[in-house]
Amino acid sequence: MNKSNKVAIVTGATGGIGFAVAKRLGQDGYTVILTGIEDEAGAEKVKELEAEGIQADYYGFDATDENAVNENVQKIGEKYGRIDALVNNAGGLGGRARFEEMTTDFYRFVMALNLDTAFFMSRAAIPYLKKGAHPSIVNYTSNAGWNAGGPGAGIYGVSKAAVHTLTRAMAKDLAEYGIRVNAVSPGTIDTPFHQQIKSTKPEVFASWKNNIMLGRLGQPEDVASVVSFLVSTDASFLTAETIQVGGGQALGI
Repeated sequence: MNKSNKVAIVTGATGGIGFAVAKRLGQDGYTVILTGIEDEAGAEKVKELEAEGIQADYYGFDATDENAVNENVQKIGEKYGRIDALVNNAGGLGGRARFEEMTTDFYRFVMALNLDTAFFMSRAAIPYLKKGAHPSIVNYTSNAGWNAGGPGAGIYGVSKAAVHTLTRAMAKDLAEYGIRVNAVSPGTIDTPFHQQIKSTKPEVFASWKNNIMLGRLGQPEDVASVVSFLVSTDASFLTAETIQVGGGQALGI
């Protein structure tokens, strides 16, 4: 282990956008720490990165579990001595429910999946980010944070709006330590996140690109390149910002 390497944690990194981000940061010279709840996939992804000469590690835990977050981030911090970048990629739709029939458990689950994960991870990482070089946090919000989401995704929109404000609030709070906090807002990215509709209604999935100004769906690497920029010194004067990574989808056409 080379303690001189920059260290990046990417949550929910066993596939999709998270793995693309981890791979890109590894190519940028970071030692990348993947986290997730799919231990077998995590071990496979670490091997895949190491085969490319990237220093990687995997910690299996649920980022909605406060105690598990605290325990594992402390282990990472003590092992590597610092954290330079935290990418709060973990999150998701969690399912769909209209408000009238929405259970309290479902409400709390979606909020935990998107908001709690970013808060718990950031809070635990701050002491080690203070020891990092040009440290930064990148959160994930969504168009749903502005347009309140599609049918049944209202609480997802609420959780992502909360992440948008959390990003700005943490940026204010951490500026004195030189820790920058920004967010990306991915549009429709072609990942397993959309696998159900892709397999059951491929024509609907294919039509989504018609609402994107650049005329195509996003790829995980499109998000990874923006995260790479945000954690780099090229973005040293950027904080409290949210970058839309959606080919102009947020404007609608």
